[in-house]
Amino acid sequence: MDWLAPAKINLSLRILGRRPDGFHDLRSLMVPISVFDELRFEHKEDGDLEFVCAAPEIPLDDSNLVVRAVRLFCGSFGFLPRLRVELVKQIPHGAGLGGGSSDAATTLLALNALFETHLPRETLAELAAELGSDVPFFLYQSAAWISGRGERVEPVASLPNVPLLLVKPPFGVPTPWAYQHWKDSEEIPGVLYAPQRCDSGELVNDLERPVFQKYILLADLKTWLCAQPEVEAALMSGSGSTVFAVLREKADGYPLGERLAQEFGTALWVFLCETLA
Repeated sequence: MDWLAPAKINLSLRILGRRPDGFHDLRSLMVPISVFDELRFEHKEDGDLEFVCAAPEIPLDDSNLVVRAVRLFCGSFGFLPRLRVELVKQIPHGAGLGGGSSDAATTLLALNALFETHLPRETLAELAAELGSDVPFFLYQSAAWISGRGERVEPVASLPNVPLLLVKPPFGVPTPWAYQHWKDSEEIPGVLYAPQRCDSGELVNDLERPVFQKYILLADLKTWLCAQPEVEAALMSGSGSTVFAVLREKADGYPLGERLAQEFGTALWVFLCETLA
């Protein structure tokens, strides 16, 4: 049984304040995009869970969200985890694209089908919230407003699908670090932080402030993208390190990607895709 786990971008991410539990209250518009990890599930006759992934940066032990999702689901409903699960990574690690969270949510959806438990999405969402703040969003397979620390999901209908160019440098940004430094961070003069209007709504990300202060390359990428004729708006996704450009209607993203490589080098991961609202 093969399942696709989509990445996401944050079209809007506003931080409302720090919570007593150490998390932050936020309000974010998240949208799935056409970049996918692939998960393959097979029953085993005996033994324990076997989890495999060829990507060297992905842990294979109980720290992996797929492994945790399998053990949480099976432990909650009395199944032995006699499964072989293979993860084929396409979503970059540490990119602000939600790859690990999507893999975990997709695992819950797959096991619900594999074990024929027919659990409602609300029950799966309770499990998902135990795994991570972004995990419940991916159960809804739709654009959605996210609130609380991420566990409250309000699906949104009728957002237009828009073409995107994703750009990720060869480093990630630790999400806890970005949130910890949000309050005391400052804007870099000359960098656009104000909301940008486009067909998908208002693009803004409060985490750009701390992340750009430490990783100036990301501020330079956004500034360069905003100045290109093919680009309607540009923003960092989540806590980074991916910066995405919303392309204008009928714009060709390939020449843009070529100029990007000439300007910033070929070590960047660059990917053309679209939103799946």
